[in-house]
Amino acid sequence: MAIQWLSLIAAIWLQCINGTNTNFPAYSSQLKHLLSLSQLQLNNLALASDAGKLLGWLSGIATAYLPLWLVLMIGATLGFMGYGVQYLFITNQISGLSYWHIFLLTSLAGNGICWINTVSYIIAIQNFPFDRQIAVGLSTSYQGLSAKIFTVLVDVVSRTSPSHRAKTYLLLNAVVPLLVCIATSPIAKHVKIGKSKNLAGGFIAMFVITTLTGIYAILSSFSSITSSLPPVIMVIGMGLFLAVPLAVPLGEKIRESLQQKCWLRREMRVCHVATENNDDNIMRSMESGEAQENGSEVYNVRVREELGVRLMLQRVDFWLYYFAYLLGATLGLVYLNNLGQIVESRGSSRTSSLVSLCSSFTFFGRLIPSVVDYHLTKKNYVVSRPASIALTMIPLSGAFFLLLMGNNLSLYISTAIIGTCTGAITSISVPTTTELFGAKNFGVNHNILVTNIPVGSFVFGDLAAILYKNQETAADGSCMGVKCYETTFIIWGSLCLLGTLLAVILHARTRKFYSQNLV
Repeated sequence: MAIQWLSLIAAIWLQCINGTNTNFPAYSSQLKHLLSLSQLQLNNLALASDAGKLLGWLSGIATAYLPLWLVLMIGATLGFMGYGVQYLFITNQISGLSYWHIFLLTSLAGNGICWINTVSYIIAIQNFPFDRQIAVGLSTSYQGLSAKIFTVLVDVVSRTSPSHRAKTYLLLNAVVPLLVCIATSPIAKHVKIGKSKNLAGGFIAMFVITTLTGIYAILSSFSSITSSLPPVIMVIGMGLFLAVPLAVPLGEKIRESLQQKCWLRREMRVCHVATENNDDNIMRSMESGEAQENGSEVYNVRVREELGVRLMLQRVDFWLYYFAYLLGATLGLVYLNNLGQIVESRGSSRTSSLVSLCSSFTFFGRLIPSVVDYHLTKKNYVVSRPASIALTMIPLSGAFFLLLMGNNLSLYISTAIIGTCTGAITSISVPTTTELFGAKNFGVNHNILVTNIPVGSFVFGDLAAILYKNQETAADGSCMGVKCYETTFIIWGSLCLLGTLLAVILHARTRKFYSQNLV
């Protein structure tokens, strides 16, 4: 069905603009100077966006009672208010806001991200019940491009002073998601798809389009390439790549139209030569086929058990999963939140370039699990999600230790690895929650899981800020050199190894479930 693919494209566009928190490192240093913040205060602002996830479960409850378009608009409005008021304050159009007001506004915007994410996840899971990992991976991979997209837009709107760029980021963070949510709300809905169809052709096309988009994003992240091109060319290029997926539902619509014409011609020929008895058989066959096509919406989705929040919290497997995520993807997100200060401490001015590069690799990291899942499914093999998480965390751990080297090459390589692995774990986690704890309460259950993100941001981020402060050497409270984050990287790498062990234990406990569910 064309509308089925169109709903997936709506989820893709929503994810493209929903990573407003990921572009924080691109303007965090400027915000620090504009608001005269300490490093600890700046870190807490990065935490504030994640703190909004503590109430993300409200969006899961809302989806059970409200139409998806309304849930979507609530999320967009929260983001508009959170970033919009900050923009008015930082441009001196309103006054009287304290640091804690800014903190609460950032938390409000962070909560809005949860509402839009929940809608995107539910669209992918409900509309592609037999291919949820592929659909979720394709859509969420585009969130990895958010920082890239906003950076390109800022380059067009503002190439002046760093302070003006920070203001532009806040303005775009407020306005762009609201406009996209309004545009996609009519097609962001649950589609009655009837029986399963062969979607292989559409997925292959989407993989090709998505891969080419990621390659373009990475190549356009290198300053040696982008410096010679006008920023507006980069925006047009990205816009074209985001519009190309529309070819998939268009192709599906044309295919359905041709099939319908062929079917009508075939049936007319059959009816012309058939006897009265055969006519009855044909009609019964047609009615049976129609019943199968438009029939029950009950899918045999592979889940271990359907659990509510209370029962889920009583399971040892949930807490293994929770802390493995905390010591894996969340550590990666904390690194990305601190990327601006890390780059500055090494005496580099390429923060935007690194944020853009990391965003592009996060995009591929989110996509890779879908590609792997697609090929393994064709071979009738179900991959163990906990094992996938454990394998992904091994290079993530190594990347933190690689950062102990002081050269720029290690910084670029480590950032690319951390972005890729963080994106991959984030993508894998969505079907993992569904398979281990059920699809019925996914909206609430998954938002309970990601409460580990604000917890990790607070603990690991403040630890990094305190260690950074102990190394301060300049009068303005800044620190220069590899030593600023040296101890932090050792601690983060060691914790990630511990998280890998927890993921391995979870794999051992769930291995029987996955081995019994070959597709």
